[in-house]
Amino acid sequence: MQEVLDTLGIQSTNPSYSTGQEFGSIDTGGQTRDIHSPVDGSLIATIQMASEADYDQVIEQAQTAFKIWRMMPAPQRGEIVRQIGNRLRQYKEPLGKLVTYEMGKIYQEGLGEVQEMIDICDFAVGQSRQLYGFTMHSERPQHRMYDQYHPLGVVGIISAFNFPVAVWAWNTMLAAVCGNVCVWKPSEKTPLTALACQKIVAEVLKENDLPEGVFNLIIGDSEIGSKMAHDRRVPLVSATGSTRMGKKVGEAVGARLGRSLLELGGNNAIIITEHADLEMTIRATVFGAVGTCGQRCTSTRRLLIHESRYDEIKERLLKIYPTLSIGNPLDEENLVGPLIDQDAVINFKNALQKAREEGGRLLIGGEVLSGEGYEGGNYVTPAIVEAENHYEIVQEETFAPILYLIRYQGDVHSAITTHNAVNQGLSSAIFTTNILEAEAFLSQRGSDCGIANVNIGTSGAEIGGAFGGEKDTGGGRESGSDAWKAYMRRQTNTINYSTELPLAQGIKFDI
Repeated sequence: MQEVLDTLGIQSTNPSYSTGQEFGSIDTGGQTRDIHSPVDGSLIATIQMASEADYDQVIEQAQTAFKIWRMMPAPQRGEIVRQIGNRLRQYKEPLGKLVTYEMGKIYQEGLGEVQEMIDICDFAVGQSRQLYGFTMHSERPQHRMYDQYHPLGVVGIISAFNFPVAVWAWNTMLAAVCGNVCVWKPSEKTPLTALACQKIVAEVLKENDLPEGVFNLIIGDSEIGSKMAHDRRVPLVSATGSTRMGKKVGEAVGARLGRSLLELGGNNAIIITEHADLEMTIRATVFGAVGTCGQRCTSTRRLLIHESRYDEIKERLLKIYPTLSIGNPLDEENLVGPLIDQDAVINFKNALQKAREEGGRLLIGGEVLSGEGYEGGNYVTPAIVEAENHYEIVQEETFAPILYLIRYQGDVHSAITTHNAVNQGLSSAIFTTNILEAEAFLSQRGSDCGIANVNIGTSGAEIGGAFGGEKDTGGGRESGSDAWKAYMRRQTNTINYSTELPLAQGIKFDI
């Protein structure tokens, strides 16, 4: 790991980092935080946290840079993002390893996350030439109407630990080609990956003689996030995390009539009908349930199984779970890494206890691993629990590898009703070879989630589609499709090229 940190330009001997100018932010005399790897408990670094005064300096730096950045033509901004994407390609391997070591997801997922950053850069470059408005016909003679989009200004980005770099890139690269500057507050649990990314983009800015304030980083606690949410200088705050956190951000931003883009919790289910392809279903279920050790907002948490398929699905899963290799995620033989920290382990154990108290039956897993190969880490065995959808614990999102098996009777509409009977609405899936069931799932009375898949699991979205969900998931959309519009303000323009001044609706006002 020393070599990885050296490659990324991060010193690690008696490490003590600050959000210094070399990272596009401000040096600070604030408190420090030790960063331990969930893989083996090792101290990776001691991070110096920013103060509220430091935050104000970062915002001022961003505001100054915005005056320059917004005047660049959008395709030129896209060229800078293209260079960032190419630089990320150069650093893909070491950055992927750092994601794995600091967050705990397996190395293939770490590489995949960096690839998401590269992909969104490519997407944003193309988008920089397609920031379209529309032309409308005016009711008044010799008038032209059209709408166009302008940048908002400073975009605040609050990201979570589970995707420590990809979600930042989803927001930042689109916001940047739209003409905005960004201030990033990463999770205090995974700041090193943020520092590495900031260093990479700072290199590109310097090579192009651009102000470092276009991309800004500030590492701080929840008070910094709260300050950003209340700050009128930040017209848009994009926040990823728990529903509880998102409600606080949304309330604070809404109180000042700002904009919030919220990507919050999920409680994702797969419906398995009597017509499902068993092999596809099992593969999608296992990856969705144990990938990232169940710490994805799109992780599969509920399995709604038709009674005719219930026993065979359960039997297959109970055979596969004991074969899952758990351990150091940098070892590519392992498929399941650790939870992020001991608090996550405690939440995992508490959720299983609550499930049992409500009548659930633990079928497999639920152990906390220790001993050789697990020293210092936060390793658990993924759990499967027979449960009912109405259980209070099933209604909650536990960020851990717990899969609830729920039997349903009747037709697909019965399953859909159960599927939708939770407060969250992020990702959903159905496995069926029956086109009528598939279309019902995607219809107006089907899945109420922002993402609805057929014969694909709940986890692993592509960047080309808009990502986000409904209900307690927050309603935000990031990444592909027309998500770029969230980072811009819309303006309607009317041009009179006549020598008369007719009024709309035929109003007469002669003076």
